[in-house]
Amino acid sequence: MEILFKTKKLQKTFNSEELLIRQYGKENGRLIMRRMMVLAASQCLADVPQTRPERCHALLGDRKGQYAVDVRHPFRIVFRPAHDPLPRCDDGSLDLSRVTSIQLLDVKDYH
Repeated sequence: MEILFKTKKLQKTFNSEELLIRQYGKENGRLIMRRMMVLAASQCLADVPQTRPERCHALLGDRKGQYAVDVRHPFRIVFRPAHDPLPRCDDGSLDLSRVTSIQLLDVKDYH
């Protein structure tokens, strides 16, 4: 899956193990790298496991349209599909099997 970044700073951080660990801590930094490998190796969003440890899931409320994968509780990698228009099923829901590009927004505790 293609992974885009919301900002150049975020891209720089995610492309450096040292910067990831400095910003998010040793354990979270290493978990973030693992989750990014899973996302990058997936052909589409439907291929990303919805069970632990990744637990890819849609967000609700003011984060509707965004998705997250678990890092270490309570932190999540937050992203959104990077398609315009979004691929839809006949019922209007997002067609996860056609989401092949995401934009990484942040790593945060949004709870």
